[in-house]
Amino acid sequence: MAKKVAGTFKLQLPGGQATMAPPVGPAFGQRGLSGMEFVKQFNAKTQKQAGQIIPAVITFYSDKTFTFELRQPPAAELIKAAAKIPKGSAEANRTKVGKLTQKQVEEIAKVKMVDMNCDTVEAAMAMIVGTANSPGVAIEG
Repeated sequence: MAKKVAGTFKLQLPGGQATMAPPVGPAFGQRGLSGMEFVKQFNAKTQKQAGQIIPAVITFYSDKTFTFELRQPPAAELIKAAAKIPKGSAEANRTKVGKLTQKQVEEIAKVKMVDMNCDTVEAAMAMIVGTANSPGVAIEG
């Protein structure tokens, strides 16, 4: 017999470094779930992605158990890493803080393709270009 889904929620945590500190503790505590069990499982699964922000979608059930699914890092994080910048520009439309090549945009699009609602790499690339404009990253080519 299938378990009854009580709800879902999302968290973005650094890979391999989750703790019971907010946002994990409050998110699990208010639902009566075992946050420590999540922290152990999350850290074990994301050990190789240490330092990257990893989104997790947690589904919890009426019997106080849960499952979670990991997603790819946010596009903005991948763009900052590829452009080698610590943070985006305060005035993105005036001050550009980094550059990406078309090849880098294509690589990011291929990584994010599983989480995006598009069918072609070209459509995913267009979305990545739009996301890159927001933190002030210019696209060459």
